[in-house]
Amino acid sequence: MSRPSWDTYFMDIAHLVATRATCPRRSVGAVLVRDRRILATGYNGAPKGLPHCPEAGPDNDWPNGCMRAGHCIRSLHAEQNALLQAAMIGVPCDGSTMYVTCQPCNTCAKMLINAGVVRVIYEGDYPDPFSIELFREANLEVRLYRDGRLEKVELG
Repeated sequence: MSRPSWDTYFMDIAHLVATRATCPRRSVGAVLVRDRRILATGYNGAPKGLPHCPEAGPDNDWPNGCMRAGHCIRSLHAEQNALLQAAMIGVPCDGSTMYVTCQPCNTCAKMLINAGVVRVIYEGDYPDPFSIELFREANLEVRLYRDGRLEKVELG
């Protein structure tokens, strides 16, 4: 019997979590893990209990859509939702690993650093090289997950 590696297992779960995303622009899933145990999950979308992107569509500018200055202003990112879920249930994030289906932005990078996450494994890209710089400055281990393998991310 062939079993997936732990990294593949958790990244596959992150992809499943992404199917719950409510932002039509991009579906992202995140899984927060420590000692091979899932602490919390998150996907991108509107805050709890609030409406999703309006019928006008996500690519229309505010006030008829969700976009302002090229960014969705309605959705939280998957990483943010995973950290908030952990906080809501009282689970500390120190020493954890974040598996995420897209490279974190610089805001999420700062939140991951402050939450005590020590390792980030992501798949896919996001046009924010500053987040990689933040991870380098904070001495986080960062890996790109590609084709079932981990590749070292050059951190500056």
